[in-house]
Amino acid sequence: MTNRAANRDLLDHLSGYIAHHKGVPVLVGVGLVIVGLGLNVVPGLGNGAGFLGWLVRHDVLLYIGVIAGLLGILLGDAL
Repeated sequence: MTNRAANRDLLDHLSGYIAHHKGVPVLVGVGLVIVGLGLNVVPGLGNGAGFLGWLVRHDVLLYIGVIAGLLGILLGDAL
């Protein structure tokens, strides 16, 4: 029962923050897209076998940035 109350408080706090700072999720999305672009420009980084190479090969930061930006626009208008 306390878990639901904690989740409700977290959602209330998060929605209040987004209502007062409508541009932050969009700026986070733009930042993720720029970081993804910067990682794609570095030669040879996509050929690596680690986690960073996987991020670059599959453009994960680009997709997460676009989703965060679109959700930020939708939530900013709704709140």
